[in-house]
Amino acid sequence: MNISLLFSRFLNDRGGNFGIMTAIIAPLAFGAAGLAIDITQAMKIKGDLQAIADSASLAAARALSEEEGMTEAKARERAEKIYAGQIVNYLRTGKETDAEIDAMVKAQRAAMKVTVTEKPNGSRGKSYTVTVSSTYAMQVNAMTGLVAGKTMDLATSSTAASATESTNGISMYLALDRSGSMSFKTSTVNNSSYSCVNYTATNWRYKNTTDRWGNPYLQPERPCYVRKIDALKTAANSMFSALNKADAKSTLVRVGASAYTHETFQASPINWGTTNAAKYVAAIPSLPEGGTDANSSMTAAINALSSGNLTEKNAHAAKGNDTFSRYIVLMTDGEMTGYSADFDAGLDKNVRAKCDAAKKDGIQIFTVAFMAPNTGKSLLTYCASDTSYYYEPDDMEDLVTAFGEIAEKAAKATTRLTN
Repeated sequence: MNISLLFSRFLNDRGGNFGIMTAIIAPLAFGAAGLAIDITQAMKIKGDLQAIADSASLAAARALSEEEGMTEAKARERAEKIYAGQIVNYLRTGKETDAEIDAMVKAQRAAMKVTVTEKPNGSRGKSYTVTVSSTYAMQVNAMTGLVAGKTMDLATSSTAASATESTNGISMYLALDRSGSMSFKTSTVNNSSYSCVNYTATNWRYKNTTDRWGNPYLQPERPCYVRKIDALKTAANSMFSALNKADAKSTLVRVGASAYTHETFQASPINWGTTNAAKYVAAIPSLPEGGTDANSSMTAAINALSSGNLTEKNAHAAKGNDTFSRYIVLMTDGEMTGYSADFDAGLDKNVRAKCDAAKKDGIQIFTVAFMAPNTGKSLLTYCASDTSYYYEPDDMEDLVTAFGEIAEKAAKATTRLTN
């Protein structure tokens, strides 16, 4: 048989080529499809792992700069525990035994590396840089496995510098609503009071009304609910505690506050630490009254934090802070009405303009719409520097959480990520 003739006929015969080509190409095609799915999943997981690594490096760097007796070894151990613990919580399915969870944590700690670099920092003593790095082997689907193996390695690395190195301070100004609606009840029961008058939007008009015998129209009832203003005071205190923890020596954080209705009230000027601001918030009446107009408080905040006002720059420089971050926390439970019960589009527009001016000047704005109507939420969504800077709590617990997260985000400015 002529072999060359047979081979020539095979090449020229297209009848069976499709099956052969399909057999060759199909695994590659399936592999490519699987790879596209896995790459999308890998990008999400890598982002989540990066956030966990950032949390671990920041915590270790902050501990070295703030906690007495914190050694490099203890800081490394803290970073390992935070990273490994959060990774395992992220990966676990809920079906693992305690022994399996312990093994997962051990494996994650073995797969990661934490390095601490120390160097002199002049009169400040020492500064530290903490790097957390790890590799996670992500399981891929069967289609990807046809061409790329069973796992995909995702490398993660995060580096944070201690506050002593970054020398970055915080100047924060609170613009807080103390209008009449802040007297309304929340959904949280006040266990410290047996009964009380629970004010609402429906009965507020009768607060000063008496019946024909001279008795108050509104009578105490059970259960007694926490008022919005008291929820705000609790939330603010949680923020102050978090800021104090981040700045135990009162050399990094400066806070001021202004509460508003439709009127302008005397503010608490920005000062070191949170003591003055805390006293100011505590002194807000337990039964506030009035309309809603945040313009006065926003004006006070912008004037205090403006880059053209050198007061803050000089104050931080005197403490050795080379730079400082500026924040406004704008909170309302309503909409801009002025001294009325109706929404005032002009006042709303003016607040938006002030938010624009603040952000243009580099001031970052956190906003909290506490049990607010849609127009109030729209305003604060617009004013927030970022979607992650906007909060929409509907009860006291969420309000406390929101203020705590704001403090945590702001405090990170004193311990900065450098990667």
